[in-house]
Amino acid sequence: MQGKVLIANRGEIAIRIMNACKDLDLDYVVVYTDADSDSQHVRMNRKEGLDKNAWRVTSYTDPNDILAIADHTLCTAIHPGYGFFSEDYRFARRVTIRDRPLVFIGPSWEVIKDLGDKINTKRLANRLHIPTIPGTDSPIYNEMEAEEIAQSLFDVQIEQGIDNPSILVKAAAGGGGMGIEEVHRIEQFRRVYRQVQNYAKRQFGDGGVLIEQCLRDFNHLEVQLVCSRHNERLHFGSRNCTIQSTGRQKRIEAAPGFDGSCFAYEFDSQSVLDKIVKYSLKLANHVRYDNVGTWEWIVNRAGQPYLLEVNARIQVENDVSARISYIYGDQPNLIREQIRLALGEPIGYNQKDVKFNGASIELRMVAENPQRDFAPWIGTITRFELPQFEWSTVYTHVPSDRPYSIPSEYDPNLALALVWGDSMDEAKQRALQFIEQTVIEGQDNAGNGIITNLDYLRSHLDRLLTF
Repeated sequence: MQGKVLIANRGEIAIRIMNACKDLDLDYVVVYTDADSDSQHVRMNRKEGLDKNAWRVTSYTDPNDILAIADHTLCTAIHPGYGFFSEDYRFARRVTIRDRPLVFIGPSWEVIKDLGDKINTKRLANRLHIPTIPGTDSPIYNEMEAEEIAQSLFDVQIEQGIDNPSILVKAAAGGGGMGIEEVHRIEQFRRVYRQVQNYAKRQFGDGGVLIEQCLRDFNHLEVQLVCSRHNERLHFGSRNCTIQSTGRQKRIEAAPGFDGSCFAYEFDSQSVLDKIVKYSLKLANHVRYDNVGTWEWIVNRAGQPYLLEVNARIQVENDVSARISYIYGDQPNLIREQIRLALGEPIGYNQKDVKFNGASIELRMVAENPQRDFAPWIGTITRFELPQFEWSTVYTHVPSDRPYSIPSEYDPNLALALVWGDSMDEAKQRALQFIEQTVIEGQDNAGNGIITNLDYLRSHLDRLLTF
């Protein structure tokens, strides 16, 4: 393969992209901010001299800075990683249609635009008879119409025998949990509707409101798809990411999405997993999806799936799926696949060539206090020792040979630890062993010891894949 990739991200994902580029014999350039100058993704590269390939930027979200470095270093492609520009269709479009076009390593900007809007995704899914959370798939501006929809959602829940039925009233233009209120009785609806509508007008300049059933007691599942620009689409199974922080940030992920050794499900779990894979591929085919992506689902205790959204990018937890997948006997590297397919190659294998075996777990190690609403801990790490096993791998930007100050500008993520085994029980035992042998020490400016989520991870392993 030919080309040179600018890696427009930081930390562990930047390192994983670097390694994928090396595997593909591709040159690459990394960028960094002053706060990240001591990160491993920078120290593994060269900041000085004629062969310099690490360049300082003011921000990872300054497109002019990023593109100026891409042009100066004669890059031919940009990999956005996750976060930052990864699902920004405007950036992807700008990259590909400028006077000196670059390959955007991800789906085409048209696909990102179609699926980056949750409302549009829900509308497309409904049109294809793919189940979504009951409620509206377009903004409502009329109070009487909104109240009729709310009443119908309450009626359906009562007919289903749901205890304590409720609905969510959401600002249509909102995001990140902003502008969402829960309503427990229809008598409360008009007041809450007006409150959310006024908030939406002030914050987003759009008073449109969405109304949907509030679902509880569910598992959060994902389907990993790999697609190409040659109209090829296949899947790498499902994973479960139900264990999350209060801010809905994932902390433990496991594959496959359900396992009978963890819980006595009230439904045929394999049938449900097959169904969400089938639905995900159906929507991918409809929009002609053309790179790596994740379809997010929630499944209730009765086994009913609902499509939540599509992440049109590589995800942090992509390797959870890869570790239970085998192509001609080898575990794939999905970041390498993403780059290869974005540069125009066909997939080169089909669904029957992908075999699934065993189970895998990812542990997100974070400097945070789970007992205080997952508040971030900021300080200096003085000892960072993670064990090595033939059944594990670690992705981290934290050095183990010197102190490392956690930048306050970014989330205090420390490492992703992947373990796998022949069964979910074995994977859980190995995850526990990995945690027990992990040593992380440090101090903040007041001399207090480091706080991490290791105890939280240890105590939640038994909750994996359960309701």
